[in-house]
Amino acid sequence: MQCVKLPISVRVEINLLLLAVTGLALVTRLYGIHFPRAVVFDEVYYGQFLSLYMKQVFFIDESGPPFGHMVLALGAYLGGFDGNFVWNRIGAEYTSNVPVWSLRVIPALAGSFCIPLAYLLVVELGYSHFSALGNILKYYFDLKILLNFSFQQPLLQASVSHDPPEIVLKYFLSLSILKTVVLLNIFVETALHFSGFFDNWIDKTGGLARITQGQPLDVALGSQVTLRTVSSKPVPCWLHSHKVNYPIRYENGRGSSHQQQVTCYPFKDVNNWWIIKDPGRHTLVVSSPPRPVRHGDIIQLLHGMTSRYLNTHDVAAPMSPHSQEVSGYIDFNVSMPAQNLWRVDIVNRESDREIWKTILSEVRLVHVNTSAVLKLSGASLPEWGFKQLEVVGDKIYKGYQQSGMWNVEEHRYGRSQEQKERELELKSPTHSDIKRNLTFMAKFLELQWKMLTVKNEESEHKYSSSPLEWITMDTNIAYWLHPSSNAQIQLIGNIVNWTIANLALVVYCLMFLTYLLRRRRKVEDIPQDSWEQLVLAGVVCVGGWAVNYLPFFLMEKTLFLYHYLPALTFKILQIPIVVEHLYIHVLKSPAQRKAFGVVILAVLCSVYVSYHNLSPLTYGQPALSSDELAALRWRESWDILLRKR
Repeated sequence: MQCVKLPISVRVEINLLLLAVTGLALVTRLYGIHFPRAVVFDEVYYGQFLSLYMKQVFFIDESGPPFGHMVLALGAYLGGFDGNFVWNRIGAEYTSNVPVWSLRVIPALAGSFCIPLAYLLVVELGYSHFSALGNILKYYFDLKILLNFSFQQPLLQASVSHDPPEIVLKYFLSLSILKTVVLLNIFVETALHFSGFFDNWIDKTGGLARITQGQPLDVALGSQVTLRTVSSKPVPCWLHSHKVNYPIRYENGRGSSHQQQVTCYPFKDVNNWWIIKDPGRHTLVVSSPPRPVRHGDIIQLLHGMTSRYLNTHDVAAPMSPHSQEVSGYIDFNVSMPAQNLWRVDIVNRESDREIWKTILSEVRLVHVNTSAVLKLSGASLPEWGFKQLEVVGDKIYKGYQQSGMWNVEEHRYGRSQEQKERELELKSPTHSDIKRNLTFMAKFLELQWKMLTVKNEESEHKYSSSPLEWITMDTNIAYWLHPSSNAQIQLIGNIVNWTIANLALVVYCLMFLTYLLRRRRKVEDIPQDSWEQLVLAGVVCVGGWAVNYLPFFLMEKTLFLYHYLPALTFKILQIPIVVEHLYIHVLKSPAQRKAFGVVILAVLCSVYVSYHNLSPLTYGQPALSSDELAALRWRESWDILLRKR
């Protein structure tokens, strides 16, 4: 106790300006995030992952690093979300069980803390607090960053060093946390394995680990299978049928075949089981030796629990009248013969006689009579269809579409010919005892390979754009439109901000090249420490912009305007660096500096005016008239939605 000096005191320094910066960031980002209480743009896509996490349903996340979705799922978990919501369309009203504020608060907080991080970074690069403060005003009033700031995890420190290389290292470390969330997912999975949870979780919920539990790899005639759609839009689901028929007439007056409903159901269920049948034989069991199904074979699919054949015909589908209805065939003794033959088309085959494999094969089922492809339309059926997803026969199917691809997920060789015995068999687990199990690493590598090799649909989105359009803000994205008014949410940037950021980038490059050439000729226009400061700022800001922007020119995926936001944050960060350098080192006379100050003040006012005018399109309120919206269409390429009355 003699080594302890009393009294013990703690000295605390509070940066009131930094607190004010952070507080204003929280206000601008958290204000109104509960509005609208409806699905907004990509919530229709990412929401499905939240439901799957909440319901502990196994799925392959082909959209990106799963850790990012887990972070969003954390907000859903903290808000008490039970996962019961169908994410099928933008604008769908959330039910009372969906905690809207909790779902949106974590991304909003992450975006808020990026504002003080930008402030600290400008200061740590050696520039003044005044320049840093002027810069973050641009972040406050840039509508795109406000609406849809990329998720980041800033590295906040209690005390900040004034060594520029150290702050650069800290900043890029925080960016590496953002860029490598997929590695964090690897660490999480490894930790779960060693805690004994990983194997149990996968085994319980299904998926790739099923192969290691004794399921046959080769699909054969007589196999009992569940067919899962390769697409996860709007949600992963399984081909399903039940003892309920289509209504004789729909609400719009169109008629149906009144045959048994066939749907896609997003949960495990005994009614998801189908039997692969040889059309030339009556047997429903696997022979010895098994007769494998190969690419190009003709089969029938018999629903295990109701003994109805999968059928499609020239009857309009209930929600997609341009496609054919898919049904479980019932012979009503009318002039509607069975059309239940399907050709197996293994899309990812390596040979023309490849065997249909459990999990591994992506299969397209082509109707023999009409050449229609069995496809998930994505539409939800009304109450008479229990809100399940519609399955159709698509006669104009072209190219690779995940919605028309199916995997065999659960699989057993059928042994029961009688219906009652078969029903008991279908209700039993698919697990069987085997002597050899794959190691954790083998299963882990298989899972990672599947995620890396998933192929995205070759389709263009209405609001997709090219990287060249991002620079001049020639594009926007409509996030949400009110069902009865002109109230809407648009991803549109602050045009003044973007113009000044582009100009600052050009000016910096010209200054850098000029200084560099003159220094090669032994002409030093600025002191050595100022030159090193300018170079370091360029490495951080111009380099950050380049590495977050240029790679998109090499990508084949569908791109959207929000992909530019990380690069945009670096480009805006360049503005105070250029402004302060011009003010100190280029403008020599007091008159020039005074005039330059007036210009800067005018630019900041213009940034606010642009923000104020366009803010109804960011917050979604108040609703504007058609004339007011038309006046905000500052570029012909902007797609501002005008409701026709």
